[in-house]
Amino acid sequence: MSRHADGIEEGLAPAAGADEATAAAEGTGERAPEETGELDLETLKALAHPLRVKILDLLSTYGPATASGLADRLGESSGATSYHLRQLARHSLVREVDGRGTGRERWWERRPGPISLTSAELMRSPAGRSASRLVVREWSKHREQLLHDFLERGVDELAQSWNEASIVHTSNASLTSEQLGRLNREVTELVGKHLERYRGQSVPGMRPVQIQYNGFPVLDGVEHTEDAPVPRADEADGAETETGSR
Repeated sequence: MSRHADGIEEGLAPAAGADEATAAAEGTGERAPEETGELDLETLKALAHPLRVKILDLLSTYGPATASGLADRLGESSGATSYHLRQLARHSLVREVDGRGTGRERWWERRPGPISLTSAELMRSPAGRSASRLVVREWSKHREQLLHDFLERGVDELAQSWNEASIVHTSNASLTSEQLGRLNREVTELVGKHLERYRGQSVPGMRPVQIQYNGFPVLDGVEHTEDAPVPRADEADGAETETGSR
């Protein structure tokens, strides 16, 4: 289903996707929950509230914030954001920033590491599937809004260097599920490797940046079989498009 990585990287990935970690037990190939970021059902249900997902997304995108700062961005009361921050903190999805703020104006941040909704336990449960859909739907809304804002206003509001550095890219191909899984793992691992270089930096000229990546089957497409080959125009396979402000 979905993986929502930490404040530096974000996206959707398959269950065996990005951030491959050291095996929890040598030789088993399994990873511990703290390494994969997999949520249990109770934590997922606690997150599955539209305002809580928005709060978590804002902390991921913009970094630490106060309840009043989040309220201003979301058009909510600081009482509402403060309450939902405490609920998220109860399940270790957010935490207070050490040494910053006061008792009246506390600062909050995302917990480090990924958040993953890929466990078989969640998918077996109707409640888990329902909560997962709500969370992913809210994540998708935020990503789509950020991309829309960039495409609509980026060329007018950003320096030329930012527009030249940005890209919106789509590729089309015909793949097996195994090939798609391998591609997704390699791409997300590559993104994670590059972003790890800059984790925690504070340098002039930096600003929030989002890297979006999706790799998925087209649902109204037809799966190829040996008995019934799917007609396809060769020139369409591998077709790519790039759009953006540059």
